[in-house]
Amino acid sequence: MQLHSDWGDWLPRAVAAAEPEGVALWYLGCNGFVVKASDGTTLFIDPYLGTGDPPRTIRMVPVPFDPRDVVEADAVLATHEHTDHVHGPSQAPIVADTAASFYGPDASIAVTTEEGWAEQWAIDADRFVTVAEGESFDVGAFTVHVEPAFDPDAVHPVSYVLEHEAGTVLHAGDSKPDASLEAVGERHDVDLGIVAFGSTGMIPDKETGEPKVTTWYADEAEAIELANQLQLDRLLPSHWDMWKGLTAEPTALFSHARRRDYPRRLEIVEIGDRVDL
Repeated sequence: MQLHSDWGDWLPRAVAAAEPEGVALWYLGCNGFVVKASDGTTLFIDPYLGTGDPPRTIRMVPVPFDPRDVVEADAVLATHEHTDHVHGPSQAPIVADTAASFYGPDASIAVTTEEGWAEQWAIDADRFVTVAEGESFDVGAFTVHVEPAFDPDAVHPVSYVLEHEAGTVLHAGDSKPDASLEAVGERHDVDLGIVAFGSTGMIPDKETGEPKVTTWYADEAEAIELANQLQLDRLLPSHWDMWKGLTAEPTALFSHARRRDYPRRLEIVEIGDRVDL
């Protein structure tokens, strides 16, 4: 399956040409990001280039690039096993065509095995790396810490903390607030934290097809509560743009944030935008 890009190859070309002084991030829509360090180390986190599964899940933002146009990647990180976070057509070509390895918790790696990524895209088995909470590993200029996540809809979710001399980025996957995450905020001084944010909506049930009240992501109050548990200096909401029926207005977070200690600052971005630490 080859994916179609609405934007051609300008975004991967912009990432490849960028020379950040410290660390730069580009938002890929949904919960996807590409992160690049000053030495050129490039990480992709949860890149998803599919269109969902209409009429149940319908993509509301452009597909920003074809994965075959990615020329530089050192790692692809998956936070959990859901399709919009582990997706062969989106991620396997990046791994196959670059030096990247694919990192994810056991449930995510199981998806790659069940779907035959290694065989279909000719990827060596040792480039699929299972990670678990409490582990750390280095990818170029980054030290990646694997931390807990709280996503009741996932089998085994994790968060990633990317540590660099220029600052620290946390990607919380589709986490909602939970007391267990307070320890993550204590362990790390997070400069920029990514939190999945969305609304409650009516989504067709997977089995019956009947509309069902669905809440997949943190709402305004939950997103700010999670920012406080993680002690985020800067909060970047993601996922709010993606699914028809669950989209949200990220500027609504301002009124909630000003009443709490964290975050110190909100970073509101759209698909394709760049943010620097």
